[in-house]
Amino acid sequence: MTYQVAVAGASGYAGGEVLRLLADHPQLDVVAASAHSQAGEPITAVHPHLSAYGDRRFCETTPEALAGADLVVMTLPHGQSAALAAQLPADVKVVDLGADHRLEDADAWEAYYHSPHAGTWTYGLPELPGGREAIAASNRVAATGCYAVATTLALRPLVEAGIADPNDIVVVAASGTSGAGNAPKKHLLASEVVGSMSPYKAGAHQHVPEIKQATGAASLSMTPLLAPMPRGILSTVTAKPAGDVSAAEVRAALSKAYDAEHFVRLLPEGAWPATASTYGTNAVHLQGTVDLDSGRIIVCAAIDNLGKGAAGQVVQCANLMLGLPEASGLTVNGVAP
Repeated sequence: MTYQVAVAGASGYAGGEVLRLLADHPQLDVVAASAHSQAGEPITAVHPHLSAYGDRRFCETTPEALAGADLVVMTLPHGQSAALAAQLPADVKVVDLGADHRLEDADAWEAYYHSPHAGTWTYGLPELPGGREAIAASNRVAATGCYAVATTLALRPLVEAGIADPNDIVVVAASGTSGAGNAPKKHLLASEVVGSMSPYKAGAHQHVPEIKQATGAASLSMTPLLAPMPRGILSTVTAKPAGDVSAAEVRAALSKAYDAEHFVRLLPEGAWPATASTYGTNAVHLQGTVDLDSGRIIVCAAIDNLGKGAAGQVVQCANLMLGLPEASGLTVNGVAP
């Protein structure tokens, strides 16, 4: 059986990656791809790499343009999804890549996003305990934030196993420039980015409450870094151990959580994640150890921020919501060099 999918906000990087994955999906057909200022333009004028859409144009982002689909994917800026979703029929399934419906705590939403809370949908991370079943049973799913995917999957098994102190978590995570979208901005110019790294939103990144909600962390300090690469996230999570913890126990906690997971790979001992190994995939690469000097637990996670951190996550959730094989249209194998 084939299902019809509409993509709202398809002119951005994440929207373009959704279109790319759906073009080769055996059971999902794109019937509408909407944009704002690019409405009416050929899709290939914005995404020249998507030759499968050579005869297609962006439509306007209206409920009428989207409502006829079996499933709607929203890749709109934060704060813009809720109003549009409220105008869609209740039986139309929606996966929202924006943050509008991720948080359960309205106060946390307002503190980080500075607007009224729109309510909570099912959280779209299948690898969380019970997550897969909840997504499959839902018509409304809030896909996970990109930093939150990598950090949550690195951290949650440590807290769940009781080997990490949930009150002392530190995250330093580097992201490629595509995470900031494709709007022209001076600080994202090649001459500003190439050969340089810089922190941003230090101490106040909006994914912090989402990560705490998904992992059980009570206190989390996060410093995001802008890296001179187009795509990818490398998240380094350190935690104070709850007692004496060995590197073998850290790896055992990760192995117990993910050995049965298709998209999450605990690398062989001594091998460390690299963002390039996940490009174009829905894969997560993990490695863990204990710091020889401080005794702190260290777990590193690499993802493609446009893959598992965005479009891949969306397709994974869509597959579950429509009763399709979860890995359909997705890959764990990257490209090299």
